[in-house]
Amino acid sequence: MRIGLFIPCYVDALYPEVGVAAYKLLKYLGVDVTYPLKQTCCGQPMANAGFETMAEPLAEHFDELFKDFDYVVAPSASCAAFVKFYYPRILKGKHECLTSSKVMDVVEFLHDVLQVKALPGKFPHVVSVHNSCHGARELGLSSPSECHIPSFNKIIDLLRLVDGITIKEPERKDECCGFGGMFSVEEPAVSIRMGLDKIQRHIATGAEYVTGPDSSCLMHMSGIAKRRHMPIQFIHVVQILAAGL
Repeated sequence: MRIGLFIPCYVDALYPEVGVAAYKLLKYLGVDVTYPLKQTCCGQPMANAGFETMAEPLAEHFDELFKDFDYVVAPSASCAAFVKFYYPRILKGKHECLTSSKVMDVVEFLHDVLQVKALPGKFPHVVSVHNSCHGARELGLSSPSECHIPSFNKIIDLLRLVDGITIKEPERKDECCGFGGMFSVEEPAVSIRMGLDKIQRHIATGAEYVTGPDSSCLMHMSGIAKRRHMPIQFIHVVQILAAGL
């Protein structure tokens, strides 16, 4: 089983430690993982801004680069969801889409494919889990509350394997944090208010850290929290799962 590790551009530029943690964890679990050096942005920012045609060459490049892997794994629910659900339409009639069915968020891959049952690290802290919109509503990492289905959470299932951790969830646990890509640019006041509300609910759990599968959501909330000197830290879930490696 050959795995292509996709590191989104904002993770590469701003949170390289997340990419390193994902690679280390997959290697520890015995996965044949490769990081293709010529990867670029998946095209989500352009498409979200209404310039979908600008995403076409990036989608074609992505597809060619990752087509020979059995799975494409990314530490980003939003980017994984974009490739999975939007590439088939963007590339329709132009390029055979070979990767959309193989792309997975790292949480999804660890939980559903590798079915990880043990992890080596410790994280003796209280964490509040952030269920991102893409993760919950497109990739099925957790159960969306509006669907009224039996509750599940793959993020929490994996975090429970980490020694010493205390796991919390905020009130209105899968409500949007307000980032939404271009939404935060076009409606900054609303975006910030939503983010502030979300942070306050995470803090109310007594957590030291907020964790989740999307660096974009964590980046948004972290920026708001730092500007207001709020007593909470933010960490990608894969960094907790790889603790001690």
